[in-house]
Amino acid sequence: MLRRLYDWTLSLAGHPRALWALAIISFAESSVFPIPPDILMIPMIIAAPHRAFWIATVCLVSSVLGGILGYGIGYFAFEEIGRPVLESLGKMERIEQFNTQFNDFGFWPVLIAGLTPFPYKVITIMSGWTGLPLMTFVITSIVARGLRFFLVAWLLWKFGAPIRDFIEKRLGLMFILFVALLAGGFYVLRFL
Repeated sequence: MLRRLYDWTLSLAGHPRALWALAIISFAESSVFPIPPDILMIPMIIAAPHRAFWIATVCLVSSVLGGILGYGIGYFAFEEIGRPVLESLGKMERIEQFNTQFNDFGFWPVLIAGLTPFPYKVITIMSGWTGLPLMTFVITSIVARGLRFFLVAWLLWKFGAPIRDFIEKRLGLMFILFVALLAGGFYVLRFL
């Protein structure tokens, strides 16, 4: 089923309303949809490189708005669904500790999920669930998703179709290494 959904998403790249499809998929991916918008964004940019940065902008705005929906799901649905389940299992004391630890890391979980292949929707919902400040969430989402989508757009605009394999197979790893180096740098600076 996931393969059919992937193929269907990819087929939208040639549709006359592909930009709208990208906006909808990017929005939905940030809270519920399992396929990342890159699958649609990459062939759209290869087909029209002069629109690369406009396509990335649509993807960014839609993704952040979808992330806000995911945040809302975590924020509002936790009380009705999550808390009763956790209370019945006797786990509420552990959830408070998790909330504190998640929020102590501040923007890091959102940055990591926004840049890497880690499912962004998980962090959007967790951010609302744990009460991460909304502005921290939104600003970090803009930075992380902007870096991701605009780097993909720039690479495709600059190098065209030959860079597609690198983006699809190795860019996630590059983002993971980037985040690890960034976090390591901040960790080292604490001791200087």
